[in-house]
Amino acid sequence: MGIGPTPRRILVAGSGAREHALAWACARRHVDLQVTCAPGNGGTASFATNVAIAADDPQAVVHLAREVHAGLVIVGPDAALAAGVADACREARIAVFGPNAAAARIESSKSFAKRLMDSAAIPTARWAAGGADDRAALDGFIDDLDGRCVVKADGLALGKGVMVCDDAAQARAAVVACLDEHRFGSAGDTVLIEERLSGAEVSVQALVDGANIRLLPPARDYKRIGEADTGPNTGGMGAVTPPPGLGDDVLSGVEREVLRPCVDALAAAGTPFSGCLYAGLMLTADGPRVLEFNARFGDPETQVVLPVIDEDALELLTACAIGGLGRGTVHRGSEPSAVGVVLAATGYPGTPRRGDVISGLNTLDPDILAFHAGTRRSGDRLLTDGGRVITLVARGGSVDAARQRVYRAVTSVHFDGMQLRHDIGLGTTATA
Repeated sequence: MGIGPTPRRILVAGSGAREHALAWACARRHVDLQVTCAPGNGGTASFATNVAIAADDPQAVVHLAREVHAGLVIVGPDAALAAGVADACREARIAVFGPNAAAARIESSKSFAKRLMDSAAIPTARWAAGGADDRAALDGFIDDLDGRCVVKADGLALGKGVMVCDDAAQARAAVVACLDEHRFGSAGDTVLIEERLSGAEVSVQALVDGANIRLLPPARDYKRIGEADTGPNTGGMGAVTPPPGLGDDVLSGVEREVLRPCVDALAAAGTPFSGCLYAGLMLTADGPRVLEFNARFGDPETQVVLPVIDEDALELLTACAIGGLGRGTVHRGSEPSAVGVVLAATGYPGTPRRGDVISGLNTLDPDILAFHAGTRRSGDRLLTDGGRVITLVARGGSVDAARQRVYRAVTSVHFDGMQLRHDIGLGTTATA
């Protein structure tokens, strides 16, 4: 790519399995790379230095980056991007992977994203947005859709601010949950109502350096807590790459009709996008439709996508940060498929129980990857410390082969109350 030397020290801001996967992918081909994670988790502690600062504190991240002489800061979480961590790094002349807060509005404000999609002719569902003073208009739009709609908190809600409604009563109750009960805090002060779309959901992520786009392998995540997409939405209970039914022709169309117009519109607005642009899509009978944009790597998609690429992740992320990314699809390796299964704590997606002892990880085959999220170390014990605890990932020559490997591995891992889905990678169909 001709971008110059890769950094010898990096700082990864965040504490989830996505951040673990990013740190692992960067260090994979650079054995001497010094990795700092802020704050990290029980998994990153095995090969990186964890520092207990908040990932969404811009000045704390900049101070730490200077202290450890980081040549690249990688910002993982949406909240950190919305808080301006990438802005602060750029102001301090520190190379950073991740968009400025203004460009990250593509995720932090769903109504902003919808307006951009409409202006750029990006295919998406019909929608309406409003706050407490717009109740009559919102009710009218619910009636126009016969109550079959999706109600979303406009802001960031940790992947939980989405309510799929079958009738008008459910839709109005969802609006009340946002505007009156403040279930999602200030993120729900504005609500977005969309028509429901039917089809298979897929996630298409692309690396962007402000102008150039390189597609990553597509994926599918499984948002519902229960088998066959039942129960409440979560941050994601597993992922697969590649998802069935998404050929190269469809991917080319997504780049041309979704990603390129989005990148161009943000650049034209004076807020060029640099980082990972994520398009959550529904493959409808009328073609792909955008459900959402994210301004960062998806979780749990990252955990299956990064292990199958056959390029230097650190070079790719550095190129996004400083320019010179080039174009074309990021290449897959000899095992192009992967399946990831999330092991979640009891109580998730509500209030998860913490402090349960995790066992069996040291018995896994070397080709099984365990990306930690809600874990912490206490002496020689590994304990649960969040809702989604670990994503187990297996690669294979096919999705079926990867799926068999990962579910064999799941039987070796245990903690009290462990929740998981047994249908990850079966290509279920979702309706948004």
